[in-house]
Amino acid sequence: MNMKKILWVMVVSLLVVTVTASFVFADCFTVLVGKDASVDGAVMWGHNEQNGGQRIVNYRVVPRMKFGPSDVVTLRAGGTLPEAEETFSFIWLENPGISFSDAYFNEWGVATGSDGCGTREDSYDELVERGDIVDGGIEYMLRRIVAQRAKTSREGVKIAGELLDRFGYAASGRSLMIVDANEAWVLSMVRGKHWMAQRVPDDEVVLLPNVHVIQEIDLEDTDNFIGSPDVIDYAIERGWYDPASGKAFSFREAYNRIPKEGSFLDIYGCDPRQWYAQSMILGKLIELPVKEHLPFSIKPPNKLSVQDVASILGSHLDGTEFDATENPTGPHAVERSGLARSICGPRTQEAAVYQLRNWMPKEIGSLVWRTTTARCSGVLVPWYLGITETPESYYKPWDMEEQLKVTHHFDPPAGTFDFDPEFAFFAFNAVENLVQLNYEKGMEIARAVWDPFEAEQFAIQSTIEEVALKLLAEDEALAKQFLTSYTNSRALQAVDLANELAKELKTLFWAG
Repeated sequence: MNMKKILWVMVVSLLVVTVTASFVFADCFTVLVGKDASVDGAVMWGHNEQNGGQRIVNYRVVPRMKFGPSDVVTLRAGGTLPEAEETFSFIWLENPGISFSDAYFNEWGVATGSDGCGTREDSYDELVERGDIVDGGIEYMLRRIVAQRAKTSREGVKIAGELLDRFGYAASGRSLMIVDANEAWVLSMVRGKHWMAQRVPDDEVVLLPNVHVIQEIDLEDTDNFIGSPDVIDYAIERGWYDPASGKAFSFREAYNRIPKEGSFLDIYGCDPRQWYAQSMILGKLIELPVKEHLPFSIKPPNKLSVQDVASILGSHLDGTEFDATENPTGPHAVERSGLARSICGPRTQEAAVYQLRNWMPKEIGSLVWRTTTARCSGVLVPWYLGITETPESYYKPWDMEEQLKVTHHFDPPAGTFDFDPEFAFFAFNAVENLVQLNYEKGMEIARAVWDPFEAEQFAIQSTIEEVALKLLAEDEALAKQFLTSYTNSRALQAVDLANELAKELKTLFWAG
């Protein structure tokens, strides 16, 4: 191998696994669409899962599991609770080694994941001392327990709330999304035992960055709010809300972390990604600075499609004074050097749009369109809820029972993050990183491959579902086999195309 080829292998290997190594934070973003705000009556949840450091993702199906009366769930910090007699199956996005980045999609069509949202609450040790965190609290296992036990999103909120009330939340704060084909919920958690969940209005859209967005609440309106009964009283006690001010109580105002001086939030009164996403939906830029906080949700002038949500997830503050897409190496290389950061970024392990339709059997009507790594340079592939397995190249060949252990998740086997040309994640990540070498040209080449591939999938979606519906009426197992075969074939086609793209980009940008 000549010196140029040796250098190329070194560069690509480093780019693939360490492009985000200097960043140790999460920058996730969420789009929640009520069923009356979508073009086809679907509840939609769009999500960018973004984390720093060396990362991979596993994507696989976990079956139902049965447990005995003495079996327990063991939390990361050591707390325990009784196991369910039988847990539901789920499609699992695992991000090994991280506490808050897995997503779940269970057999009932309940999907859950989160965005980190820091709060002004006291430290972990202080809350342990005063009893607001018990047995080490709960963090990582919260969403998995919801996925294993909830048949609806509302039930999922109640299960999560009971766990928070019992153990207390161990991290600073987070917004947990729990959605199904009828309702979408935002559950905002504060370290300890204070939390608030709000239902997304059916005809509106929520755009959620790493900032709590729930504002005015009404605990008597149990159709739309569920939460800690003392959430207002506690804020008063801590001096975070003054009833004498004449202002209505705002969860966001009371519990959010104080903005850093000189930040976009401090200067303009809003998060740049929430501002830009709301502007995209409204069709015009919201004037800065905002006079009040941006609203919890907005009513779109036009109903949204899966492609619309995916477009938001792949955006870079395009057409604004903060747009960096014309930078030679692209917006991902410079997005943190300025005041504002974009929705799509270099730490993205997955961009996903859950399309959940209540007027079809859940095995067919509920699916997730996934892009492994960043949306802008990646490709959407449909994964139906009715699938029974994912391709072997999409997950590490670990024993499932072992993989489900908390200890395995936080201490994965040696070599887990090493570059592996047979692993799907690295095929897509290679394309993402190569595009950054010449963003304008690289994106032109990548989209010339991905856009027709996606268009074909959307064009035949109704036909695929029509066939699946007919099969389901006659033979459920055969219908699931059909959905699995279709989904996996598209997923493997995408990997093959990614490998070809990487070769083309390598030849063009390295040899040229």
